[in-house]
Amino acid sequence: MEDFGVEWRVRAIRGATTASANTVEAIREAVTELLDELEKRNQIEPEMTISAIFSVTKDLDAIFPAAIARQRPHWENVPLLDVQHMHVVGDLERCIRFLIHVNLPASHLEVHHPYLRQAKNLRPDWSFSRVGS
Repeated sequence: MEDFGVEWRVRAIRGATTASANTVEAIREAVTELLDELEKRNQIEPEMTISAIFSVTKDLDAIFPAAIARQRPHWENVPLLDVQHMHVVGDLERCIRFLIHVNLPASHLEVHHPYLRQAKNLRPDWSFSRVGS
């Protein structure tokens, strides 16, 4: 990320998905799909990422989402944190959420909050939509 006089702004991006099972493979597939969508839809490079917090529902414990993110190219220096999402009866099962802070050019007014798979129902207003500043 080079400056060249560009004005930057910190933005927070939310997203969520679900894993098909509590296995390393299923969680890896879901997290990879979610982060691919984040980067593609928002034109984000890992160097722009300030930090990421992942939360998972209590039924997912096969692997940390941050361990998956850390294996992505250029994500090894991004500060990552995993937490267990607060349990609420009737909440979506096998859900992986993130809150990611990124530096974006101030001219980048819209961000895409990716909500995939069954998590689309958590924020139907953000599922595959663009949200302005």
